[in-house]
Formats: sequence, structure tokens, C-alpha cells
Amino acid sequence: MTSVGQIHSVETCGTVDGPGIRFVIFTEGCPLRCLYCHNPDCRNFTSGKQTTVDDLITEIQKYKSYISSSGGVTVSGGEPLMQPEFVKEIFRRCHELHLHTALDTSGYADLQVAKSVLEYVDLVLLDIKSFDPLTYVKVTSVSIEPTLALATYLSEINKPTWIRFVLVPQLTDAPHNIEGLAKFVSNLKNVEKVEILPFHKMGEYKWEKLGFDYQLKDTPIPTPEAIQQAVDIFSSYGLKVQ
Repeated sequence: MTSVGQIHSVETCGTVDGPGIRFVIFTEGCPLRCLYCHNPDCRNFTSGKQTTVDDLITEIQKYKSYISSSGGVTVSGGEPLMQPEFVKEIFRRCHELHLHTALDTSGYADLQVAKSVLEYVDLVLLDIKSFDPLTYVKVTSVSIEPTLALATYLSEINKPTWIRFVLVPQLTDAPHNIEGLAKFVSNLKNVEKVEILPFHKMGEYKWEKLGFDYQLKDTPIPTPEAIQQAVDIFSSYGLKVQ
């Protein structure tokens, strides 16, 4: 097990990355280049800090009384599966403390690598950025296939999963794109719910600070009607939507 890794930061009382109150660890490194990324400073391994699993567990234990009843520990990023042994050891140690574990991932990883990490994961937050393959590449600069392979495997082993989908006007909001994803997800037996995340520009200032070209500066946030349309499509396939 690798007991040393690169993290960007931690959030001690997160409420949006899994059930209950979460201790959230944001890892460094991501192979995707999502146009709307709100953590572009997590892309590379240069802007974070090296830390040990022991140090993280010591910090987590300070908050155990807050997170142990209905919450737990979430590892996000970046892409946690770029540091699989480090993340696996975090989760293994959390299980020793009887803490619920959640992995927030794009699914873009070698499936065999992901399998070893999943052994100690109680819930997967799987971000599926699009379903249409061309749109997926436009959004992320990578292929959708690894993500679909991971999603299928999670269903095969019946690993509890929440699907996350970012609704971006003029990018991911085409009805055929949403319906394709809804149809795919409806055939998975392990999905507890779908989270539709409306596009926002909260990370734009980070792009500017880093000197990156933020291509969505003129993209509006989704209207309530557009969000409801997406909810209706997922719901029509028998999926619970939040």
C-alpha cells in the first residue's frame, strides 16, 4: 500500500459529496480537461501538497463524532483513481474506524486498477459528463468508454452508486444526450439516484488566475424549465432524481 500521496485540500464538514456530513479529501491530478471544471487547480501534481495516510487519519479522527453517525469520508479530486494505492489505503483505514466511505470519480481509469480501490468503497459518486460520445470528448477531451465500463462493473457487483450529470446549456442539454444517459443508467441495478447539477461559473476565477482559457464565459446557467425537462427525462425511465 502507498501511504504517501498528493492532495489539494480537505473540507472538514462537507454536505454535498455523499450522505450526511463528510470529511472530503481533494486529491491532485486529473486526466480530464472538462470545460466547466471548478477545480482546474487540481489538474496537475504541482500545486498541492504531499501528505501521508497517517496524517489524514489523524485529522479525520478529530471530526469522527460529527461524521460517524450518518456521514463519513469522501475522496474527490481531481481524479482519485490516478492515485489508487494511496486512496485505497485511506479507505481501508477509514473502514477500520467504521466510517462510511465514498469515491467521487469520473470513471476514467483502468478498470483493473479501479477494482482494487472499490473493495473499500461503500458508495460511488460517478460523474458521467455526457452520453453522446462526441459531446463527451468535447466536454472532457477523453473517451467515454472507460466510464461506461466502470458503470457496468459497478452494476455487476451491485455497488451503491449515485450518478452525477452536469447540465450545461448549449453543451450537454440536448434531449437525445440526456435520454441516452437516462436509458443507459436505467439498465443499471445499483443506482440509488441521479443528481442533476446545474452549470455554474464558480470556478471561472481559478481559470483566469491560472492563465487557462475559460471557453464557457458566455454560457448561461440553466433555466428552471431546462432543469425540469432533464428531471422529467430521467424520471420517465424510472430513476430517482435529485
